[in-house]
Amino acid sequence: MVYFSLRWLFVLIGAIFAAVAIELFLLPNNIIDGGIIGISLILNQLSSINFGLLVFIINLPFLYIGYKHLGKGFFIYSLLGIVGLAVTEAILHQFHFAPITDTPLLATIFGGLLLGIGVGIVIRNGGAMDGTEILSLIITKRLPFTVGECVLVFNLFVFAWAAFVFGIENAMYSVLTYYVAAKAIDTVVEGLDATKAVMIVSSHYEELTTIITQRLGKGVTRLKAQGGYEGDKKDVLYVVVKRMEIIQLKKAIYAVDKHAFFTIIDAHESRGSTFKQKEDH
Repeated sequence: MVYFSLRWLFVLIGAIFAAVAIELFLLPNNIIDGGIIGISLILNQLSSINFGLLVFIINLPFLYIGYKHLGKGFFIYSLLGIVGLAVTEAILHQFHFAPITDTPLLATIFGGLLLGIGVGIVIRNGGAMDGTEILSLIITKRLPFTVGECVLVFNLFVFAWAAFVFGIENAMYSVLTYYVAAKAIDTVVEGLDATKAVMIVSSHYEELTTIITQRLGKGVTRLKAQGGYEGDKKDVLYVVVKRMEIIQLKKAIYAVDKHAFFTIIDAHESRGSTFKQKEDH
């Protein structure tokens, strides 16, 4: 029960962050984000209908789709986030708070950052505040496109509409806002301390294993492989490190084998007793 209460609290906090970004940064400067939030911001300017009401109504069919395909929990947390966003934005609008800045670039960067943090908190706790991702998940099951490609195509139309309503310059600021918000969402959802997966091919695998485990304190997995051209047997080392430890790992590799081949891959999430235990020491 406490766990669910905390998740509800975090979803509401995320919704409040998003509402502050929209009401005090983006709306006063005619800057939008992508997706349903972007459409609601445009319609708000064209019709003067409250933004919170618009974002709630437009998201309703997507919430229903999410309930059918992603479950009751997703529906509840998404509904809580959207209602929290709508209510908070309406309250802020009612009190006519002065915008934080009237400089478009500052509004773009800080508004996008705050919006991304808010949306990211909601996503991390099992909900969503924008129906485009839900719709994209359904589309990708029927068409050969990724979720990212579907969202991008959808947002191209949103930003083209924004250029028609607000002008080219504001539309460009809106694209930048979307980019900043997307990066902030990734950071919140994946965590500040991103990890990297490194695969190393070297004939000095024994020495590398020793130096990585003893000096860097990292677990190493040895994979058996075979060269595609000559067919010779190889040992490939697989190790997961924090982003800030990449330089140390490179130095360790070059100290043993200057001709080693290695590949560094983004690891969006790393879990497991071996990795965590090493980090605790």
